[in-house]
Amino acid sequence: MSGSGETPLFDAEGGLSAQQAAALEAERIVEALLFAAGEPLDEAEMLRRLPQGADLSCALSALRERYAGRGVTLTRVGKKWFFRTAADLAWILAREQVEEKKLSRAALETLAIIAYHQPATRAEIEDIRGVAISKGTLDVLLDTGWIRLRGRRKAPGRPITYGTTDAFLMHFGLEQIGDLPGLDDLRAAGLFDGRLPKGFGVPQPSDDATLRDDEDPLESEEAPQLLELEFPEGDEG
Repeated sequence: MSGSGETPLFDAEGGLSAQQAAALEAERIVEALLFAAGEPLDEAEMLRRLPQGADLSCALSALRERYAGRGVTLTRVGKKWFFRTAADLAWILAREQVEEKKLSRAALETLAIIAYHQPATRAEIEDIRGVAISKGTLDVLLDTGWIRLRGRRKAPGRPITYGTTDAFLMHFGLEQIGDLPGLDDLRAAGLFDGRLPKGFGVPQPSDDATLRDDEDPLESEEAPQLLELEFPEGDEG
């Protein structure tokens, strides 16, 4: 940093090398950005604000360690970061509010299928569930912000593909979609008590935003219009 014309954070008497001072300065900048942000901050945005050559990964790791056990903790969701009230203190900030309506069983099953099998089309969801899915079920999940329209499958009819969002990860306390429970975890939770069919397994989920080879980009970002095309009148399932 000394070659850039900026004043070093500490001089030689402070006991820090130029590299250490630069690392500490990067940490301070990232901390300030996160506190000022009104929503989770993307790594690319933070990196853009840092001095050239700064190590964002080291700065985030240092901050996460420093705030461990504090009143707020540094939390990662996908490639976004934010400060969140420590889990054991959340009750202090809780406010009385009307209990929100719980998701129906159909919505929960649909959400789980999308989370594990994304990108998934309506037909694929119905095939796994064994029953038809209604437009209302997807409307509810879209309204919560937990699922999104990804693209269109390169197949007859070009059906819409669905995937999860960062809001889904945040709500369920996941850093990444791969943190969803696997088969062993589900067994340990008692969800699979019986004998499983031969070859049965739980897929390794991926929420990579990049469209796959069998997906085309959406023609429009207006979800209601696309859903009307997905569910023609009289086809409510």
